[in-house]
This record gives sequence, structure tokens and C-alpha cells, in this order.
Amino acid sequence: MEMEVKKAQQGDLDAFVRLMRNLESQLYGLAKSILRHDEDCADAMQETMLKAYKSLTSLRKPEFFKTWMIRILINECNQLLRNRKRTVVMNELPEASNPATSYYGDYQKIDLEEAVNSLDETLRIVIHLFYYQDLPIKQISEVLNISKGAVKGRLHRARGILADWMKNRKEEDVSYEPI
Repeated sequence: MEMEVKKAQQGDLDAFVRLMRNLESQLYGLAKSILRHDEDCADAMQETMLKAYKSLTSLRKPEFFKTWMIRILINECNQLLRNRKRTVVMNELPEASNPATSYYGDYQKIDLEEAVNSLDETLRIVIHLFYYQDLPIKQISEVLNISKGAVKGRLHRARGILADWMKNRKEEDVSYEPI
């Protein structure tokens, strides 16, 4: 990846496109966990890619490209959320494909996604970066501008909430039908 970053920094547009394609699904997943609406995710992704392309030469260490992109995306998502607070929505349509209402697929995965999505944003982002993006605690602390201890604390709190949530879901699924 470092060679691609260096090529992109030297003006190779194809190298930049390859980098974006490699990170696209991971970045989209993060944006979705923060914004929850596909339209907002598309806007955040577009702005992130544009800002990254314009300021790519300012990236000093190509090995931190992914972390740099995540930081830009989180900033864009936060900006969209701030703008959304100022907007009055008249009528919001439900999303077309809600995985929680799907009858197909792995139910535990759906339950876990539902649980993660129900977390407070600060906990949800840390869970997403740690488990879905495979970032180490040190990089998460750098991306979010918080201490490693704060990252560990948020992970611990989120894991506890998720464990309780999953335990309660399993208890709800138990039925006592007479044989």
C-alpha cells in the first residue's frame, strides 16, 4: 500500500483510485455506523476522497494512509451530523433494506449489528475501528484524539453493553412450549 500512496502523491491518479477502491468498503462501513443513512454516507465518502486527493502531498508517512483517511472520514461525518442538527426534516422515509427485519441470513450477525448500532456514538465508533477496521488501540487513540486509556475504557464499556444485550436477546428467544 505504501508504494501506491507514494505513486499517488507523485500525481498518479490511477494509484489513488486503487487506494480508494481498497478502502472503500471499510470506509463506507465506518460512515454507515456513524451516519446510518446511505445518502449521508455517500456525501461523506465523496468529500473524504476529494479532501484526501487535494491534500495527499501533505501526508508525511505513507504507512499511515489508512489512519489518515479514517480521520478525514470521521471529521466529515461529524460535520454532516452538525449540519443535520441545523436541518429540520419534515418526513424521513424508512430505509428500504433494514437488516434487522430481514428473514434471511445469519440471525446472530443481525442481532450483533443491531446491538452495535444501538450503542452511543462514542462507543460505536471505537467498536467499529477496533473490530471492523482492525486498528490497534494506539491508532484509535490517535484517530480520535483521545488517550489509549479512554479507548480501552470505551471498548470495555461497549463490550459489557453488547454482552448484556446479547444475553437478553437469547433469553427472549427461549420459549417454553409444552411437549
